[in-house]
Amino acid sequence: MPKNLNDSICKESIFSSIYNRYAQDLHDFLYYKYGEQFNPNDKAQEAFVKLWENCKNVSIDKAKSFLFTVANNMVLNDIKHQKVVLKHQKIKPQDFTNETPEFLLEKQQYFETYQKALSNLTEDQRVAFLLNKVEGKKHQEIADMLGITKKVVEYRIYSAFDSLKKELEIFSIK
Repeated sequence: MPKNLNDSICKESIFSSIYNRYAQDLHDFLYYKYGEQFNPNDKAQEAFVKLWENCKNVSIDKAKSFLFTVANNMVLNDIKHQKVVLKHQKIKPQDFTNETPEFLLEKQQYFETYQKALSNLTEDQRVAFLLNKVEGKKHQEIADMLGITKKVVEYRIYSAFDSLKKELEIFSIK
């Protein structure tokens, strides 16, 4: 059959005829080779999308080969991905820590002392300090939120820090 040089897969009518000719065969190939778990219908559709995206680079007589190769490679990539997922699922996370009981006790004591020290701050100091250190707000943002000047915010934060430093000095904070 003589090939018309004007025929291209990029023409909708030709692409449609290729789809009608190979879609079911491609689906069946993937289904029989790999089963339903790898979604043969989706892979066949994706292969046709790839064909459409590369329609200028693929000749009509190579379309079938292109479709089957692309679809097969997609399934093989999924299989490789599943193997990696299964491999990582087999690795058990560490269910222990290298922290000693003494360290855990000190950590709990520090947390309780810190909470007590925070409660001893004035409300203005505590609000400014927590907005800055916990929420990461800048001094100007806090000033705008509270309706005060930046200098007042700085004073509240630094006075709160000094107070906390004095109350937590047994933990040697610098």
